[in-house]
Amino acid sequence: MSVEDQVQQFRKKFHRIKVEVQKRIIGQDSVVEDILICLFANGHALIEGVPGLGKTQMIQTLSEVLDLSFKRIQFTPDMMPSDITGTTILVEDQQGRKRFEFQSGPIFSQVILADEINRATPRTQSALLEAMQERTVSIARTTHKLGAPFCVFATQNPIEMDGTYPLPEAQLDRFLFKLKIEFPDRTDLIQIMQQTTSDHQTEIESVCEADSILQMQRLIRGVPVADHVAEYASLIVTATHADQPNASEMAKNYVELGASVRGLQALVLTAKIKALLDGRYNVAIEDIRTVTLPALRHRLLINFEGQSEQISNDEIIKDILATQEIKS
Repeated sequence: MSVEDQVQQFRKKFHRIKVEVQKRIIGQDSVVEDILICLFANGHALIEGVPGLGKTQMIQTLSEVLDLSFKRIQFTPDMMPSDITGTTILVEDQQGRKRFEFQSGPIFSQVILADEINRATPRTQSALLEAMQERTVSIARTTHKLGAPFCVFATQNPIEMDGTYPLPEAQLDRFLFKLKIEFPDRTDLIQIMQQTTSDHQTEIESVCEADSILQMQRLIRGVPVADHVAEYASLIVTATHADQPNASEMAKNYVELGASVRGLQALVLTAKIKALLDGRYNVAIEDIRTVTLPALRHRLLINFEGQSEQISNDEIIKDILATQEIKS
């Protein structure tokens, strides 16, 4: 199959998956697309939104459409790491012989919804780090490999912060995207009400499977990036660092810690998917600009002055995009 045919096949599959998810998820088209981008980029997403906007429904529907195993983990302050990863227990066979046996936890699924992740203690949150980065879980000197594809979607409520544990920078950096779900408009609200208060059940068709997803991920990795596009992506990342020559004025004044190398990787990898969705087997600067906000907004640490003036990460990134020169 030629590259052009593979690109067109990717676009058709992606669009079909998106359409199926949107049968249940109304008014969140851009969020649905970004969640799919995270999955096909083999990354993870942090989803922020108030309760009742369909975050759980969205991820569960996605797993059904892709025919992947799904587990929802409700994070609470008393949760232990073993509640996520699993544990080793002593069992006895029919002959009376005793041995240790590993009982896998909910992390051994392909799509994980870490609901209200910031309500768990840092010790429990850290149980996700190895799984998210290495795709393995180590228990009792044994390393267990997770299945592929594997994707974590974590949610947090931006309003209720009492009794929560903010995610440390090291864990935030593991997320490919941070997405914000906005409240739907009145038209979407009416459609949601009609769909969820009737006796009609929306049927979802499974249109993809694990092997196809892995094949699509390999196609994405092969998309070339021209030198001037790579240069522009690196300029965006370095502009978030106050000590860099091309740092924006807002970054110099309000950023304590800029985006990491993972931020640059996230920009380029997700821009490749944007290029494929546009029917191109090459990345353009506009693809980089399109994914900059979700890819970098959680990687900036605002200093005390910025916090006192209530400067948001999004404002700084938009300022960087406005000031960085585009070279063709």
